[in-house]
Amino acid sequence: MYRAPVDGIELFLLGRALMKLGEEALPEPPGGPGQYAGGTRSVVIVAGDIAAHPGTTVGETAQRTGLPQSQVSGAVARLREAGSVETSPDPADRRRTLVRQAPGISPRVAAVRAAGASKVEDALARALGEAEAQRLPELTRALEVLARHLVPRATA
Repeated sequence: MYRAPVDGIELFLLGRALMKLGEEALPEPPGGPGQYAGGTRSVVIVAGDIAAHPGTTVGETAQRTGLPQSQVSGAVARLREAGSVETSPDPADRRRTLVRQAPGISPRVAAVRAAGASKVEDALARALGEAEAQRLPELTRALEVLARHLVPRATA
């Protein structure tokens, strides 16, 4: 049976569904889920933007992500506290702060990676439900291909 290629709306909805699955697959942050205002989603979005744009500012990250500057500032503070990013004054304008990924892998990223693929597979299995459980290997392979081609390997 022919299926038309994915359109922009489907791609957008797929992205939202994948974000929710990703959040479900992340281990709890230290201190529990209510520890941080703004939630994990904004921190992951900001970390990804900083990985893609080293030496950026909070304002530039806010513009690119569409998040409020206060939320980006909070996410940068969390990432700095976790050892994922470093900040320094902008030599061209000392009023601005530049943000870049810290060298190496932070303890939080190490914990997320240690939780491993099993948390992702558990989230996928729940999303598929029992009736579609046999499709889990196919879906996992498809996600691996997408990640390999579309996601920079962030260390934040």
